[in-house]
Amino acid sequence: MTSDRLGGRKNDMNKVHKASTHVRPIKRIQKKINMKKIEVPLDGLEGLKQNWRTDAMSGFLVFLLALPLSLGIAKASEFPPAMGVLTAMIGGLFVSLFAGSKLTIKGPAAGLITICAGAVTELGGGTEGWKLALGVIIVASLIQMLFGFLKFGSLSDFFPPSAVHGMLAAIGLIIFSKQIHILLGIDPATLKGLEPLELYERIPDSIIHEDLRVTLVGIVSLLIIFGMPLLKGKVFKKIPAPMVVLLITIPMALIMDFKHTEPAFDLVRIGDFWGTVGFNADFSAIGTFVFWKYVIMFLFVNSLESLLTVKAIDSLDPWKRISNPNKDLVAVGAGNALSGLLGGLPMISEVARSSANITFGGRTRWANFFHGFFLLVAMLLFIPVIEMIPNTALAALLIAVGYRLASPHEFFKTYKIGSDQLAVFVTTIIVTVSTDLLIGVAAGIIMKFLFHIINGAPLRSLFKPNFELIHDNENYIIRVKDAAIFSNLIGYKKMMRSLKPGKKVTFNFADAKIVDHSFLESLHHFEEEYNHTGGDVAVQGFDNFKASSNHPLATRKYDPGSQTRIEIKLNARQIELRSFADKHELNFYPQKVRSAIKYKDFPIQSGAKIQYEENVLSKYTEAGKIEISDITLTEGALQAQTNTQITVIRISETAFTIPDFALEPEGLWSKFSELVNGKDIDFASFPVFSRKYYLRGHDETAIRKFFNESLIGFLENHEEIHIECHRNKLLLYVKRDVLSPAEIAQVLKLVEELTGTLTETEVQQA
Repeated sequence: MTSDRLGGRKNDMNKVHKASTHVRPIKRIQKKINMKKIEVPLDGLEGLKQNWRTDAMSGFLVFLLALPLSLGIAKASEFPPAMGVLTAMIGGLFVSLFAGSKLTIKGPAAGLITICAGAVTELGGGTEGWKLALGVIIVASLIQMLFGFLKFGSLSDFFPPSAVHGMLAAIGLIIFSKQIHILLGIDPATLKGLEPLELYERIPDSIIHEDLRVTLVGIVSLLIIFGMPLLKGKVFKKIPAPMVVLLITIPMALIMDFKHTEPAFDLVRIGDFWGTVGFNADFSAIGTFVFWKYVIMFLFVNSLESLLTVKAIDSLDPWKRISNPNKDLVAVGAGNALSGLLGGLPMISEVARSSANITFGGRTRWANFFHGFFLLVAMLLFIPVIEMIPNTALAALLIAVGYRLASPHEFFKTYKIGSDQLAVFVTTIIVTVSTDLLIGVAAGIIMKFLFHIINGAPLRSLFKPNFELIHDNENYIIRVKDAAIFSNLIGYKKMMRSLKPGKKVTFNFADAKIVDHSFLESLHHFEEEYNHTGGDVAVQGFDNFKASSNHPLATRKYDPGSQTRIEIKLNARQIELRSFADKHELNFYPQKVRSAIKYKDFPIQSGAKIQYEENVLSKYTEAGKIEISDITLTEGALQAQTNTQITVIRISETAFTIPDFALEPEGLWSKFSELVNGKDIDFASFPVFSRKYYLRGHDETAIRKFFNESLIGFLENHEEIHIECHRNKLLLYVKRDVLSPAEIAQVLKLVEELTGTLTETEVQQA
């Protein structure tokens, strides 16, 4: 997005960077670059034939993640534990065949625990409450399918992200309030009927009466879950922590003989699973208020979470496929109906498992199918093993889920967008924990409306968009008036979908009063999708607006008395980098900007996304333009999102022709990487290089020609480095972390030697 505020670099930035006087002395040799178009995986049976190896591997790894979580979610929901596995099986084996999304994993979710448990409890508890709750699920599922057929999928855009995230954070706090007692070995029967605040009040008493042996298993589980992400190396990021928990805690429970020395509630109990599966639903409560209260809650939270996950996972899809949210809503509704008929929980497109599916290399809907298939095998063959799982380990998994939903990072991330967003977020949490989900979300939305009205949003535009669309053969100009906010976003998105691809689209906000975070976030997603079709998106008219924070997508309101100025307060790192730039004759641009297009289709973004770029150091050399910058690499989505800052070096406008490739140090996970990302191109004459690096790319012939003896010798004799090339542009980094100025100096020297080697090779081949 180009803009005088959103990503554009102003002329007055010359005050904070030193202009380089180095002039490139040679004329570029223009060559035609043959690019192989990225092949989008096939769908249907052809997709199964093409991608079954990678999808089966990803499905198996997701299965390892899903099995313990499904058991834990079902048990916390007051359902028989194995019914969670049944739900995930149906989500994989049935829903995957006609879902509207390619990479999402369908299954039970922590976000529905409070609703499921509440429904079972208020409808009588025990087996009776479970069967009546199944009736609620089926009725909600039929309405959900109807919503999909009526194309209501876009209604999720009405709910502001801060209120939705506040709802999920509140669910996380509610999950923790009960599971901490289970982790301590407290009998769940003593906790029935207690509200979240009452459960928090009882924590000191539960600590006093804890079962030390059970608690030890729970603490070990927590150490594994929170400790594994801190370990360095790709191999630890690929191994599902929940499965490691089971591999450690099951032997612990066996050694301590939980089966004979602990109460029955401390171990998972499956019983006659296949005898239990069947028509279990009871509709006798359909005439009561409680029944329809939970129908609405299931319908609202289930649909909203599913639609948000589908949209989030689309942004991580390496092939940028766009899901059909309405078709997916119908598919999830059908899966929920079947699950409810057979005794299972409601399912959604689950964000953590879907994010893991992308990380593990899933390519098509068959990854979800295989995940369900492996769960089926587990329930056919391994029920005796599953019944060895200590419940305290499942409680630890759910505590980790609750923490992820309500972590301090979520509060800080929301605050960085703006104090108004934090107020909505916190309001939603407090009201939800004190009352229920629907009232909590309603409170957050009302708070959002109040902020917008106070900040100048005209009442006439709260729900109806006001804009003028001007277009010709090459350009669209959208003049936004009054307010562009969450509550009229559906109308704006309808207009955006009507724009023909491949044109220049300019949004002008000079006549607007307020533009909120929800709208700007949606505009950013539109920009990414539209640029993928060959178009271009620009933003104008924010000169007289004041942002609620320094976040690139913060709410902006019209403030004619305070013209927009870029005021940059350099932090300690930026002061160091400015000094480094002065010393090495580099341009320095400290501000944070969105740069998804700049790094589009580089392998580093496979299953991930570069959100921001900042602290850019740049200069021209004989080899091309060199830019060193700190990027924020996002993996996962929503509450499963993790951000990593990496210092990368980008070389463009090169004097030599380079095929597309990716080179990375070879490690324990390389064989798996070959299966997911492609064959390792080895050189029989250079065994040291072949052992040191994993090299991949589409055009093997061109890559072998490019990696000649001189280049391979250089790479063999220098420290390990990651190098990627896309469209004749190079991207390099030495570690997944930011570099100090001294380390940047070393990498610059390495890059100069590397480009010197490439230039010499180009001259010899010319």
